[in-house]
Amino acid sequence: MTSILVQGATLIVTMDDNRREISGADILIKNGVISDIGHNLAVPDTVIDATGCVVTPGLVNTHHHLYQTLTRAVPGAQDALLFGWLRTLYPIWARFGPDEMFTSAQIGLAELALSGCSLSADHLYLYPNGARLEDTIHAAAEIGLRFHPTRGAMSIGESAGGLPPDTLVEEEAAILEDCIRVIDAFHDPREGSMCRVGIAPCSPFSVSRDLMRDAALLARDKGVMLHTHLAENAEDIAYSEAQFGCRPGQYVEDLGWTGSDVWHAHCVKLNQSEIDLFARSRTGVAHCPCSNCRLGSGIAPVRAMRDAGVPVGLGVDGSASNDAGNILAEARQTMLLQRVASGADAMSAREALEIATRGGADVLGRPDCGRIAPGKCADIAIWDVSGVASAGSWDPAALLLAGPMQVRDLLVNGRQVVRDGRLVTVDLDAALHRQRGLARRLMDG
Repeated sequence: MTSILVQGATLIVTMDDNRREISGADILIKNGVISDIGHNLAVPDTVIDATGCVVTPGLVNTHHHLYQTLTRAVPGAQDALLFGWLRTLYPIWARFGPDEMFTSAQIGLAELALSGCSLSADHLYLYPNGARLEDTIHAAAEIGLRFHPTRGAMSIGESAGGLPPDTLVEEEAAILEDCIRVIDAFHDPREGSMCRVGIAPCSPFSVSRDLMRDAALLARDKGVMLHTHLAENAEDIAYSEAQFGCRPGQYVEDLGWTGSDVWHAHCVKLNQSEIDLFARSRTGVAHCPCSNCRLGSGIAPVRAMRDAGVPVGLGVDGSASNDAGNILAEARQTMLLQRVASGADAMSAREALEIATRGGADVLGRPDCGRIAPGKCADIAIWDVSGVASAGSWDPAALLLAGPMQVRDLLVNGRQVVRDGRLVTVDLDAALHRQRGLARRLMDG
């Protein structure tokens, strides 16, 4: 039996059912699971000294496009709204292949790990030149993060009134067939799973009603979750009203896309009726504040969602619409934007951190993650609060007000992924060298 002791933390912010915060305590880990929390626990095989540190659950990222790590800050897309941004980048993404998908996922997951993220979803909705979903799954396994990839898709190209070029869309029968393949090959529904697969048609403006409906039926048959983009900006709402004769909330409800096994990305423009629908049905939301700011989409009504009972988690979104992959930065931005919209008391640092941990885990259907409690997965972030970023702070748990933006140590499933601020599972320098070469090739092309 492998055992680890995280010893003598200045503060453990558990995010357990009672939201306990425990000073000077230890966490005992056995075989990837939290065994005990308390003071002066017996010393096991390995000890991690957490003196001067705040310990939290590993953070959870509920929405990402890892492939975009190769296309940050692309000229022509830097100042565009969503639809123009997509039209600029689609031709570049069409030149990707398996190497680009694997390497960009590896770098994106490494960046997430360094920000304290232990569980990440990913939404991969284009598969050019032989790329497949498992290119990202293999990258996650090497990095060592818990992973929830989703088999995305686009089926309505420009010639049929959709947004993506025809070269990037797929036949709908082939999409559903590949969803079955990857679920059968990689989805692990067990508690403590390191990989669960979801089904994720890209958006209402890139797939048909039939595919949305068939995807929902397939997901329920296979027992997997559903994900898509929804109500991201004003253009998105206008498209829904013009093409479907209704708002996005009614569209997804009519097609079976509400429920605790569904989560939607962005939801910036949900109205109160749609918020109430999501609350009643326990439909989740992946809030992506930095990307929403970058694309000028607006401020999502997170305060109203939380007050109504909508499950909300955080997402960094694509690295081409955020240009960073730091989930702690998303939590801080969430707090700040809700205060901008609704006043300084609209969201506390602790509530934003809860959304980034327990909240995201619940959105992904992972109550075994996102909290530090006996029997839960040993996904633990250790933050050094002895440095300049926290100097003078009276409240070490208020990490989002005064604290480091990178983790000192990260354990996932009881395995150390980050140690002393450095990724230890892969050779990051070699991976970055590979990524720079691939990015240059794309730029030269």
